[in-house]
Amino acid sequence: MGFFSKDIKTLDDLFVHTLQDIYYAEKQIEKALPKMIDKATAPELKAGFEMHLKQTKGHIARVEEVFELHGIKAKQVNCPAIDGILEEADEVSGDIDDKQVLDAALIASAQAVEHYEITRYGTLIAWAKQMGRSDCANVLANNLKEEVATDRKLSEMAESKINLQAAE
Repeated sequence: MGFFSKDIKTLDDLFVHTLQDIYYAEKQIEKALPKMIDKATAPELKAGFEMHLKQTKGHIARVEEVFELHGIKAKQVNCPAIDGILEEADEVSGDIDDKQVLDAALIASAQAVEHYEITRYGTLIAWAKQMGRSDCANVLANNLKEEVATDRKLSEMAESKINLQAAE
């Protein structure tokens, strides 16, 4: 089913489809983070990725909780957007020899992922509220809060140290 599929007729259909999309995305991110941990050279970046891997497992559990609250089985739908972001991250990081530049590239890739997740969670929360599903919105808001915090930490890490080292 494509994003603008004929199977999507209502806001609820769109909500479910997007929930399936973010479920797939979180599962792909869970698979990609160990590679990013292995490639990262700055100890604080490695630790940040390790922490985010733990958070991602929690995000998956919360998305599964929203499926349950919504009365449907947890299911994934392919998400070409996250596949493309992760594929590009893997390709770019594979072409960089300088460790500091590699860490800067890893942060940029991680932030691209975070921004995707932030948009998805923000949209899902808005739709859940519109449909009177504050129960779903509240669960998803926890994921959004963590994604925004991770993005902020990555920016701070990049601006205070990693990018400076990469520029030397």
